[in-house]
Amino acid sequence: MKFYIYTLGCKVNTYESNIMRDNLLNSGYIEGSIDNSDIYIINTCTVTNTSDNKSLKVIRRVLREHPEAITIAVGCMVQVNSELLKDLGVSIVLGNKDKSKIVDYIKQYKINKRNITDIVDIMGVEFEDMCLNNFNKARAFVKIEDGCENYCSYCIIPYARGKVRSKVPHKVIEEITTLVNQGHREIVLTGIHTGHYNYKDCSFYDLLKEIVKIDGLKRLRISSIEITEITDDIMNLFKISEVLVDHIHIPLQSGSNKILKLMNRKYDKEYFIERINKLRSVRPDISITTDVIVGFPGETEELFNETIDTIKKINFSKIHVFPFSLRKGTKAEELPNHIDGTTKKRRVKELINLSKELEIDYMNKFIDKEMSFLPEIYKDGYLIGHTGNYLQIKVKGDIQLLNEIVEVEMERIDYPYIVGKLI
Repeated sequence: MKFYIYTLGCKVNTYESNIMRDNLLNSGYIEGSIDNSDIYIINTCTVTNTSDNKSLKVIRRVLREHPEAITIAVGCMVQVNSELLKDLGVSIVLGNKDKSKIVDYIKQYKINKRNITDIVDIMGVEFEDMCLNNFNKARAFVKIEDGCENYCSYCIIPYARGKVRSKVPHKVIEEITTLVNQGHREIVLTGIHTGHYNYKDCSFYDLLKEIVKIDGLKRLRISSIEITEITDDIMNLFKISEVLVDHIHIPLQSGSNKILKLMNRKYDKEYFIERINKLRSVRPDISITTDVIVGFPGETEELFNETIDTIKKINFSKIHVFPFSLRKGTKAEELPNHIDGTTKKRRVKELINLSKELEIDYMNKFIDKEMSFLPEIYKDGYLIGHTGNYLQIKVKGDIQLLNEIVEVEMERIDYPYIVGKLI
């Protein structure tokens, strides 16, 4: 039987989709196409209302276009909003537990010919042991942690993913070693709250310290980390390790202390700026990208301008901008002074324009310099990929160089790429 997996949302979902793909292939199933498969798995996202709608749209389309196929809905939207699937006729409905047992669920469905719904209370589960032998991208993701206990006032994810739990350290090392031996030059550590990794007496720093020693690992990237989790020990590791890349993603969410407090974030803008300055003292050219939510309830024009001022002081290299999206069941739902859609759209556009300016300024620092990059895609005669500091590079080259770190001379900006030539 042929299968096809739709993946919506974050890197953790991408990793878990790869786990399901691996298990299916190892059990004799064949990877099919979007148009011709017997099994369709939709790995859903619920981070915003828009995410719910996208997930639901994909599920309905699969049911409409492939009525004879086995349809499986899994993941975050299913975990917190399974009622949206009621009476749709989805074959198998799972939350965020037991994705690694997808083959068993399919077997059960094929034997009994009855729809299955299995959604457990996510708050009490242990870390689900998953391990990849290979990954379908040049940069391999490794999930080391699940769950979040920050309870930011706008966020539903703690209810979708449960409490913080971490992978056994030696299993992380073994998985990364296997992936490196399979030819992956770069590993991306992922989790719902990656920097909160803590397994018994092994902290996130302790784990990083061991990972960077793995033979053959050229690059280690942290998918996202909170500013409060970048300890002095981690900064020192950035100082001494060439394996940790020159890029880190640190969510700001707002540059206004008043809004940060309403969001229930665990820092103020002064602390954020001080820690960034300290990080840049050990890695002067590091690319720091971020997330910002605009139009949070109570965000006046003055407070929005305060966020712009904070962003300019920090000098990010890129901003991922999100309009505030109301999530039922969160504290933000109860807050007064919600912002109208027109104002949110204008503020989003303003920050996207600022992000492009900051990105081009950062790119310009590297024109006429030599850097190494990892080609991930071959298209129209060009190798396309990223440098360690996450610049997007485009060079004429041979397809055989895919997934091999190569040297390139930066020539010019063709946004969003830097065009270069191989050395």
